[in-house]
Amino acid sequence: MTIAEQVGAPRIVPGRGIPYPSGDPSLPPAGEQQWRRQLVQCALDAVTTAVEHPTIFEAGVVHA
Repeated sequence: MTIAEQVGAPRIVPGRGIPYPSGDPSLPPAGEQQWRRQLVQCALDAVTTAVEHPTIFEAGVVHA
């Protein structure tokens, strides 16, 4: 269980970890830019989706 789930966050959009919440230094620059775009789109989808309990949103996948 993630910390976000433990505290009851209604919408959870995971990043690559605490040191890199919105980036991935292991990717080449073009790949990281694509990943960041997917992360932002996922976050936008999360805030426009009604939820009743903590829900994890990942690029292309939603885990209730």
